[in-house]
This record gives sequence, C-alpha cells and structure tokens, in this order.
Amino acid sequence: MRNGQNFRIDPERLWDSLMEMAKIGPGIAGGNNRQTLTDADAEGRALFQSWCDAAGLTMGVDTMGNMFATRPGTDPNALPVYMGSHLDTQPTGGKYDGVLGVLGGLEVVRTLNDLDIQTKHPIVIVNWTNEEGTRFAPAMLSSGVFIGKHTQAWAYDRVDAEGKSFGDELKRIGWVGEEPVGTRKMHAMFELHIEQGPILEAEGKDVGVVTHGQGLRWIECTVTGKESHTGSTPMHMRKNAGRGLALVTELVHEIAMANQPGAVGAIGHIDVYPNSRNIIPGKAVFTVDMRTHILDKLNAMVAELMERAPKLCDEIGVEFDCHIVGQFDPPAFDEGCVAAVRAAAEELGYSHMDIVSGAGHDACWINDVAPTAMIMCPCVDGLSHNEAEDITKDWAKAGTDVLLHAVLNTAEIVE
Repeated sequence: MRNGQNFRIDPERLWDSLMEMAKIGPGIAGGNNRQTLTDADAEGRALFQSWCDAAGLTMGVDTMGNMFATRPGTDPNALPVYMGSHLDTQPTGGKYDGVLGVLGGLEVVRTLNDLDIQTKHPIVIVNWTNEEGTRFAPAMLSSGVFIGKHTQAWAYDRVDAEGKSFGDELKRIGWVGEEPVGTRKMHAMFELHIEQGPILEAEGKDVGVVTHGQGLRWIECTVTGKESHTGSTPMHMRKNAGRGLALVTELVHEIAMANQPGAVGAIGHIDVYPNSRNIIPGKAVFTVDMRTHILDKLNAMVAELMERAPKLCDEIGVEFDCHIVGQFDPPAFDEGCVAAVRAAAEELGYSHMDIVSGAGHDACWINDVAPTAMIMCPCVDGLSHNEAEDITKDWAKAGTDVLLHAVLNTAEIVE
C-alpha cells in the first residue's frame, strides 16, 4: 500500500458530519429520535445524499429504500466493496449507533478523494433501511429482504403501532427506489459500529475486531396457575404463576452463568394476569432471550431450559409451556475480511482485541451472501439505545482509520 501508514481520515470533518446529522430528529435529552420512514428519516437521507453528491458519488436506491452511493473503480468488471450501516434510530436513541458506520464510510470516500487514490474495485456506501426495527418489526428488515430472508411483500405489510404500513410510509416519504432489491453483488462488506457494550472501554482497547455475531433464541413461555385472593388463600394451597415466573427467571440466569464465557440470558418482556394488587397471578407470559456465538452451546442452553422449567413449575403446582418465537444462528464473519480489519489495526498502531457482537446488525445478514466483517469502537460505559450514548473523537477516528485501510486492502489501490 502506497505510504499506507500515512493514510488517515480527517477526524474533525467526521465529527462535524456526525453532529450535523444529529440535528435532524433531535431527542428530548441530547440524543436522537429519527425513527425509520418518518419525516426526520427522510430529512436525514436527503442530507446524506447531498454529501454523497458533493463527493462525486452516484446514488442508487432500491425498492426497500436502501441507499447505495458508489465511487467507481478502474475495473468495470470488478465487484464493489461495500461499507455502511444505518441512519435510523431508536425513539430515544443516540447520535452514533449506526450513524457512525454510514458517515464513517462517507469520510473514507472523502479521504480517498483528498488523496487522489483510485481503487480497482468500486466502493459503495450503504444506508440500510429500518435496521432498528422499533417502528416496524423485525430489526434489520431491509437487509433481510436484500438477502432473501424475508419477502418484499411481507416487509411492505409490516405495520407500526398506529397501523401504518412500511410500504405506504416508504412511499409517503419519497424513498421507494426503482432498483429491484437484492440484485446487487458484493466483493465484500465492512460495517463500522459502536460496540453497544462495555468490553472495549473496560479493556482499554481502541478497536474491536469482530469475529462472530451472537446467535439468539427468543422463547415465549407461559406459566399457568390459578387466580385467587391474596389475603384468604393459604400459602400451601396457592398455585402462584408469579412464583413460577420467579423460578424460571433464576433458572435462566443459572444456565447462562454455567455456560460462560460468551453466553447471556435474561427475561425481558413480561405480562402477568390479571395484574391486580390483591389477586395471586393465574398466568404469566414472558420471553426468555438466550444468546451466544457458539451454536451447539446455544441449542444446549435452550434444551436445558425446556427440560428443567416444567419440572420446577410442576413442583409448585403450576404448568409450564413454551415455544420459540425468534431465532438467529450465530454468524462467523469472513476470515479474510476479519484478517483485513486486524491487519489494519496493527499497521496503524491501534490497540485492539477480538470481540463478539452482542447485538444484531445488518452485517450479520449480509454475511450470508458476501464476505463480511465488522469493526467496533468503544462507547462510554457501554451505553447504547439511550440518548446518553457517547463516544470520543479519538475512538471515532481509530475505527474509521481502520475502516479506511481494511477497505483499501480489499478494494486494491491502483498505483
């Protein structure tokens, strides 16, 4: 690579872009509420396109609203190298989740323009529609359609809390493209993202080299007992569904702890019926979330839950039933792309470590159809999906410098 160690992005320009985008869809506590297919999302897209136009890029948009900004390569037959993430946010989201990956990609292109560097392969910045899945479930919806995980018709029929459909809202904001979704071919893809966890900051590392994504299982569980008066039902005669919920909660924690390192488990969504102060719960419906990057371990954790939970509940006179309502097998990212990220961090002198992504990302889907890897930068206290989400300029610079070099290594500089 020509004077490779001297290639660096402009951190001030990157930071200014992040702050300018953060003005669109401001939150109430310093973050952002730029949910997908809202007017704010449309405004953010328009700003991103204006920056791409100024950088000399050609914009393509597919029928799911995914945006693809292309810098040509010297070989018209070479497949493009993609980089990017998403611009949509949670209702109380931060300034960097997803946005860093898109604007970091833009900064890479701006740097290549500044240095007059040409590459054999075209380079494309992508903004994936509806990564968050907050307004229209599930998450990573459009990248899922792109790889054929979901059909476009099914995605268009997803509705938000007000009954508005994805397809109608995409049309309303004016971002239905003409390009058929999923027709693009990729040489490789890199996604830069904040960690959304505390490991890199705690370990004092500049960069996370993401080797795997976590697989997950969402298991919807129902404990059925008998509603009765809390004051007049003797303790030994109760069939308390809430107690069953408590026992399964502790079981989930026990299973996750027994499968360390790299396994997690918790109960998130809970509905207790009839949810009255003076009635012993007759039913509890809740979802167990289990995750690890090792498929055999993940399946074993689920099997142990399904074997032991009914016995625990039977011992206290309540019934247990469950079924899987969501699943995602753990992706192992492409060894060549991962090696390119690791080599870039080492060449640039940034401290780094291998890490597993604890959250789902568009890269996890794209990994099914093209060589893919992720780069992570620390975030303060591991906080994300929160308006207090924060990173430093130095962390943003390190991650984007590594993105620059990994992409250049893959796209091949033309001397």
